Amino acid sequence: MIQRYSMPEMAALWTDEARLARWLEVEVLAVEGWAIVGVVPEADARAVRERAPVITAQTVTAVAEREAVTDHDVAAFVDVVQEAIRPPEGNWVHYGLTSSDVVDTALCTTLVAAADLLVDAATALVAALKRRALEFRGTAMVGRTHGVHAEPTTFGAKLALWCLHADRDRRRLVAAREAVRVGKLSGAVGTYSNIDPRVEAHVCARLGLRAVPATQVVARDRHAEYLWACAAVGAGIEQFATEVRHLQRTEVREVAEPFRAGQKGSSAMPHKRNPITCERLSGLARVLRGYLGAGLEDVALWHERDISHSSVERVVLPDASLLAYYLLRRMTAVVDGLQVDARRMAENLELSHGLVFSQPVLLALVAAGMPRDTAYRVVQRNAMAAWEQGKDFRTLLECDPDLTTPAQVLDEAFDLSRALRHAGRVFEHLEGVEAEGID
Repeated sequence: MIQRYSMPEMAALWTDEARLARWLEVEVLAVEGWAIVGVVPEADARAVRERAPVITAQTVTAVAEREAVTDHDVAAFVDVVQEAIRPPEGNWVHYGLTSSDVVDTALCTTLVAAADLLVDAATALVAALKRRALEFRGTAMVGRTHGVHAEPTTFGAKLALWCLHADRDRRRLVAAREAVRVGKLSGAVGTYSNIDPRVEAHVCARLGLRAVPATQVVARDRHAEYLWACAAVGAGIEQFATEVRHLQRTEVREVAEPFRAGQKGSSAMPHKRNPITCERLSGLARVLRGYLGAGLEDVALWHERDISHSSVERVVLPDASLLAYYLLRRMTAVVDGLQVDARRMAENLELSHGLVFSQPVLLALVAAGMPRDTAYRVVQRNAMAAWEQGKDFRTLLECDPDLTTPAQVLDEAFDLSRALRHAGRVFEHLEGVEAEGID
């Protein structure tokens, strides 16, 4: 992922230094596990721990130079580490292991750490959405379907539904974290032919992972589940961002994303204030979705393992993590700074001449005994006249000779408070959502 969309705390998990450091910890823990079961002398295991190199940029370079000879990154890494620890103790490094034991177990620790950041960021978004939803709980606005005025709602209810969606995305991230919180040190085809299962148990326990049955590799449906959770985050944020973009249009102008002092909306037109952050998030969500397809294709590997997944994962797992984290953090900033024009919302609610109350009028006529289709045609006729003539819908109804509806019935049908009397029910579902995260 390019630096422009990389947050430092997430990017730090995916550096070459971080990757080799996690490999090294798996290797050292495995030697210590062998010592526990009595194969490696305890003194040798202590020496391996004490002499294990600190992974630096120089280590990364040394491994890369060695890989130019071995054409195998893990073998090159083992060579460099053994040279640093020195024989005979260094000879125990990678004892009984296959490369995937190290790579897959280390990768899962990285994914767990990445998921922790994602869950924390998702929790912050949920909290921001809940706070703004409560702030605008009673702010009336027009609800739109197909982009057309439908019935009244509140901006708080809109944000509350976003909050519940974001909370579902957070739960998916928590589940994905558990799916990838696994490890394996069971050898070339997963049969423990050259390694004691107690070594695997020791390493996984120390790393906070669950040892799971595997072939040579951890099953890739787990990684696909992680990518699905990241893609779902992107889809949800794209939905929120798309709505902000629509509501910021000049013709609507009900909300606007934050606009900093000194910011320029256009290099040519000084009046411009564009929803650039939400447009960026919408675009990046498309990229994020593409990683899921690649991850699903990685599930099917030949027999006990091939490496067709390896090159894919070197790209999609770090990039999906970085993008999902970026989207969560930036959307939270948008929500926190979202500027809401309640006055404009009220104006737009009146823009359609009262047509947002057509359904209660229809129901009132039906309740008074008029056949539904007849009532529908009468209401529709007056509604179309209101659009075409720019006249008040209620006034047209009152002048319609086919209607003898009492004024108090129309008063109730056109009552905004009646229309919104149950809109707050969604807030019953918001209680306590912020407190939930990783158990």
